[in-house]
Amino acid sequence: MDFFTFKSFISTEVLILFYYLGALILPISIWFFMLWVIRKYRLLDTAYKTGKALLWKSLSRKQRIQLSAFFIISFLFMELFWRMFFEFLIAYMQIRDTLLQILISLPS
Repeated sequence: MDFFTFKSFISTEVLILFYYLGALILPISIWFFMLWVIRKYRLLDTAYKTGKALLWKSLSRKQRIQLSAFFIISFLFMELFWRMFFEFLIAYMQIRDTLLQILISLPS
């Protein structure tokens, strides 16, 4: 019950689990969900296909490569930020645990 009243912190194992959920499962799930929504709703499917065709026709080959590279690099930076965020949280938990152990071991 201490977890729900915020008297105890999340464990490192839980943070690692959520890291993998966010880094691997979430992007794949969003991709499949997007494909499902586009196929399910004809208006979105038409808008998607028309917009994609219009965009690719208006861009040169070099611009298409640059746009694709931009999205790939953006995705990689988002993954890097996600990793750094969880490393910070795990380091915070380890620092807190160490400080508590030092405080407990000090003579009164």
